[in-house]
Amino acid sequence: MSFEIRQKDLLGRIGKLSTKRGNVETPLLLPVVNPNHQLIPAQTLRNDFGFEGVITNSYLVWRRFRNEDQVQDIHDLIKFDGVVETDSGAYQILQYGDVEVQPSEIIKFQERLGSDIAVILDIPTGDLVSRERAKWTVDETLRRADDAQKIITRRDILWVGPVQGGAYPELVTHSAREMAKRDFAIYALGSPTPVMQQYRFDVLVNMIMAAKMNLRPDKPVHLFGAGHPMMFALAVALGCDIFDSASYALFARNGRYMTSQGTMKLEDMEYFPCSCSICHGKTPEHVRRMLLSDRERFLASHNLNSCSAELQTIKQAIVDGRLWELVESRSRNHPALQRAFQTVLQYAKELETETPIRKKKGPFVISSESLSRPEVQRYVNRLAERYSPPKTKTVLLVPEDALKPFSDDPTQDSWVRDAEKKHDFHICLYNLAFGIVPFELVDVYPLSQTEHALTPTTTAVRYSKKQMVDYLKRTNYSNCVFAASESWQVKIGKSLQTALKSKMKVKRIKVNKSFAEVTKLLERQRVKQRIT
Repeated sequence: MSFEIRQKDLLGRIGKLSTKRGNVETPLLLPVVNPNHQLIPAQTLRNDFGFEGVITNSYLVWRRFRNEDQVQDIHDLIKFDGVVETDSGAYQILQYGDVEVQPSEIIKFQERLGSDIAVILDIPTGDLVSRERAKWTVDETLRRADDAQKIITRRDILWVGPVQGGAYPELVTHSAREMAKRDFAIYALGSPTPVMQQYRFDVLVNMIMAAKMNLRPDKPVHLFGAGHPMMFALAVALGCDIFDSASYALFARNGRYMTSQGTMKLEDMEYFPCSCSICHGKTPEHVRRMLLSDRERFLASHNLNSCSAELQTIKQAIVDGRLWELVESRSRNHPALQRAFQTVLQYAKELETETPIRKKKGPFVISSESLSRPEVQRYVNRLAERYSPPKTKTVLLVPEDALKPFSDDPTQDSWVRDAEKKHDFHICLYNLAFGIVPFELVDVYPLSQTEHALTPTTTAVRYSKKQMVDYLKRTNYSNCVFAASESWQVKIGKSLQTALKSKMKVKRIKVNKSFAEVTKLLERQRVKQRIT
């Protein structure tokens, strides 16, 4: 087995997973195929919908063929020539409490089936259980993982080590750390299904991060039971590589139409917001008049297309370095996703560590939440850790608009240098996105490449002021000239006078939005001489 990471953004990655049946690309969705009944034939999932792999339940196959000496290869049994993952019956334990098969027996049975990816029989934690019960599921799953590694004989199968602990992050952390010590090809987060069904995506974020931060980064992570396109971007951004779900068929059975914005009921729809090959040329009324079986097949087919399209969108966002923008926009689609996104902001440091330093395109800062994105956080941290200002007594803080766009005027750089030399000033810009920007850094990525649409909300102004105060407190300036053109800038200037009064003299000047106006004002008022 090999897992090659080709592209990264946030904790999300595009990878190539090698199996004995061939390579598959991650992020990867494995549609659930019922071995006894297929609403959409398994091979159709590959030929018509482009799914490279599926997942089926080896426990259900075992119940059907357990007394037979010979068992068909799982690929022949479900008639699928791509990659097949087999689950072990843990879902039935979660639903019904127990299964009659032994952990060692189902491992040997999966080896007989010739699975490409196989899961040991773990004990799901589930939801709304006591901490004592949750800890037992973690300990028992780890014990079974140890037993499994003594029993496994087929090393060409990619074996999955599940992480348990449920909604107890400290138990998930412990489970992940211990499971990472076991040599499994893939790790999986178990028991998220009840949390996702209740739209508790904020809890899911903590579960994923507790696992992800303690698993090996060179191995893929499978999020069991995740199959709705509205939450794929969130899960991928947090480092999940593989998904599986029967939602496409279950939702179809209940007359539900899946989109990346959420779920719609067919009975309430007048138009299809999708132009996939399934929906093109059809209306909801037309579909409502179909026979029940045809209607289910139509909805299931659309749901698969919706899932596939969202994964393609996510992959392109990773390539472009725009996964943050996608997650932030998807978080606007449902209050539960917005709560989850607010939880994601608590992991800004972890996301920054894993995000590439340079990207093809500059970031968009579109809200106060965007201030937690890796590019912004990295700049703030590195300005504090790695930047040394020139040995000048006076700093001139100029609004961003006075020197923007930075690259459009080739004479501007020498203009600023001359002004700095003439007045013995160090010139810095300030804005709502990055706080303070020394002029010599304006062309460094991502400063001049960033587009922001921030308005002077209380949060944005407070953030900008904090960055300026922190920067000025670290320096040896004796004087600060603060140029302001708008009311929120004047407000920041007054705050700087209060916050820095024991360190330096701060003088506010009112200017128009042009650097020429700033320099003329400096000439006329002889600011330097007056404040020194």
